[in-house]
Amino acid sequence: MDKLKVIFMGTPDFAVPSLAALIDKTQVLCVVTQPDRPKGRGHKFQPPPVKVFAEENNLRVIQPLKVKAPEVVAELAALQPDLIVVVAFGQILSQKILDIPRFGCINVHASLLPKYRGAAPIEWAMINGEKVTGITTMQMNAGLDTGDILLQSEVKIPDEMILPELRERLMTVGADLLLKTLYKLQMGELQPIKQDDSLSTYAPLLKKDTGLIDWQKPARAIHNLVRGLYGEARAGKFKIWRTQLAAEKLLPGEIKIAGGKFFVGTGDGSLEILEIQAPNAKKLNAAEFLRGNKVGENFWTSE
Repeated sequence: MDKLKVIFMGTPDFAVPSLAALIDKTQVLCVVTQPDRPKGRGHKFQPPPVKVFAEENNLRVIQPLKVKAPEVVAELAALQPDLIVVVAFGQILSQKILDIPRFGCINVHASLLPKYRGAAPIEWAMINGEKVTGITTMQMNAGLDTGDILLQSEVKIPDEMILPELRERLMTVGADLLLKTLYKLQMGELQPIKQDDSLSTYAPLLKKDTGLIDWQKPARAIHNLVRGLYGEARAGKFKIWRTQLAAEKLLPGEIKIAGGKFFVGTGDGSLEILEIQAPNAKKLNAAEFLRGNKVGENFWTSE
């Protein structure tokens, strides 16, 4: 069986295992990824993880500002790929790009489509308290994650799992499912299934205010928000990294310190704060934090 000639499009670390899986099984013609971006306090330009991995494996890298630009489309078409594989690339593909490969474009999406179409499916699945998510390989069309489903694989979300753990699990499952999809493609065994749009849900980009904690909400909802944002959930000036459900009887936002433990009341139940971070400080577990910080009545609102 001849190796498929593939163009890979992806950007974050989530996409790296899928690219790694393709190297031995296909002929990777080139890797298309986002431009280097300034990061950190020094605002130094950093290459995306996919670029780093591609260069380590001597793969050709293209970093277009706009993948839809005519000169980029022409460059991709000249490579005459059998297939374009897209994993968390971060740009919308034009119909002209979708039409380039003879087998079209296949996307590895981190949800069980049609649920959680959009940019942040992993985070929203956790925030919404889903017990199961997964990976879908999809034949891409011009819509937003609306193409025909090729294969799916379920992944369970245990109650205490946090975002990095789920993301890592889905990365591995995604790479495996991609290879299964390509094998079935070459064997002529794929049976695309149209999505039921009436069952679709949307997972939009996360905004800064997505992580604002409202202590009037139920403990379970706040716990899921903390799990799903891991370090981006905020109460006042503090980042809340990890929590667990507790049995303390407290009013919303009320704090209780007992036995070196840090409890907070919610609109329904209470939470134990396990990891917390003050401004311009590092993340600490609750016991460490309590040794170095005063926790008073107006803790959440104090400047």
